[in-house]
Amino acid sequence: MAASTSLHRPRGRGPALLAGFAAAALIAAGCSSSSSPSTSSGGSPAASSAGSTAAAGVAVVGTTSGSLGTYLVDGRGMALYLWDADKSDSSTCYDACAKAWPPLLTSGSPTASGQADASKLGTTKRKDGSMQVTYAGHPLYYYFRDTKPGDTSGQGSNGFGAPWWLVSPAGTPIVSMPSTPAGGGYNY
Repeated sequence: MAASTSLHRPRGRGPALLAGFAAAALIAAGCSSSSSPSTSSGGSPAASSAGSTAAAGVAVVGTTSGSLGTYLVDGRGMALYLWDADKSDSSTCYDACAKAWPPLLTSGSPTASGQADASKLGTTKRKDGSMQVTYAGHPLYYYFRDTKPGDTSGQGSNGFGAPWWLVSPAGTPIVSMPSTPAGGGYNY
């Protein structure tokens, strides 16, 4: 009787190696960064991941009206705030503060829409060299818990040692309080 020869190859590491390489490629792709900026109107945390404040284009500052009156918003309708601790047209909100209150950044001269006054718009240079939008001399910020147009959960928060307020088209703080506590009681 003749010896039989098997035509089957033993299962080796081929499929496991292939799966490993595929997983490594996916991880590498997820960790890489793009050098081309996205296009938007100012880098809102609600529209970007994890509150990124990367300047995505020329910021648009407009207005909307709600229960607290008419206040400033970005080009996507996200509320903009001023911080009482900022003085003389420069930001003092960095590090943990800037994570909770990301600055409105721009890559050029900001533009006005709605009842926003173009003559009140300006910029101030941040420590990292980025340009933050100002209005009537106040650096403008988002609040990280505002996730959609109309959210004003940062109004009246005393986070980081001073109050945060929505900004009126006149450039003054709106000090009215919403019917629910600002910031959900976390005081950021």
